[in-house]
Amino acid sequence: MDWGDFARQMASMARDLLAQDSVATTLERITASATGLVGGCDAAGILVLHDGHVESLSPTHQLVVDSDELQERLREGPCFDAARSSRGERVFRIADLTVERQRWPAYAPLAHKFGVGSMMGFLLYTEEQDFGALNFYSREPGTFTATSETAGWLLASHAAVAFSAARTHAQMEQAVATRHTIGEAMGIVMGARHLTEEEAFDVLRRYSQEENIKLRDVARRICEQGTF
Repeated sequence: MDWGDFARQMASMARDLLAQDSVATTLERITASATGLVGGCDAAGILVLHDGHVESLSPTHQLVVDSDELQERLREGPCFDAARSSRGERVFRIADLTVERQRWPAYAPLAHKFGVGSMMGFLLYTEEQDFGALNFYSREPGTFTATSETAGWLLASHAAVAFSAARTHAQMEQAVATRHTIGEAMGIVMGARHLTEEEAFDVLRRYSQEENIKLRDVARRICEQGTF
C-alpha cells in the first residue's frame, strides 16, 4: 500500500470513528481496522490492567484473549512490563517472540505455542494502578516494520482520545452525583437541626475534617441512614 492510499484509508476511518455513538463501538472499529491498515497484523485488541486484573477489550481473535489471560496468570509479558515501566515507554515492538525466553521465560514459549510470532503495542494511558494498551499480533516473526509502527501510532491516538473522553465523561457524572448527594444531605441536616443552608454545609464540613472522612462519604451516610 502506498502512502496516498494509506492516507485516504486513515482519513476515511477517522470520519467513521467520529460517527460512532459509544466508546465500545469506537474501539471495536479501531481493532477491526488494524488488520487492514497495520502491515503484518493478524489480530488486535486492547488490554486494560486495573489493580493487577486484566480485561480484554474489542479483541479481533481468540489469540488476543489468550495472550492477555496468559500475561495475567503468569504476571509477566510485554504489557506487564510496559505497565510497570518507570521510563514511560509508549511503544514496544517485539520482532521475534522465540528469542525472548530469557526476558519472559514463562510467557514467551506458551504464547508462541498458541500462535504469537511477533507483537507490537502502544500505551494508551497510565494512571495510578490503571493501564491501557493497544496491541497488535502477528503469527509470523519479523513482520512489523517502521511503517507498521506509524500506522499503529495513528490508530492508538484515536483509541487514546476515546478513553480520555470516556474518563472525562465518567468524572463529570461522578461530580454531578456527588453534588446531588451533598445537597440532599444538607437538606436532611437543615430539617433535623433547623439550620440554614450555610450552617448545614459547615456541619458536614467540620464532621468530615474531624473524622477524616471524605465529604461525599459523610453525605452518602446521612442520605442512607438519616444521621451521621
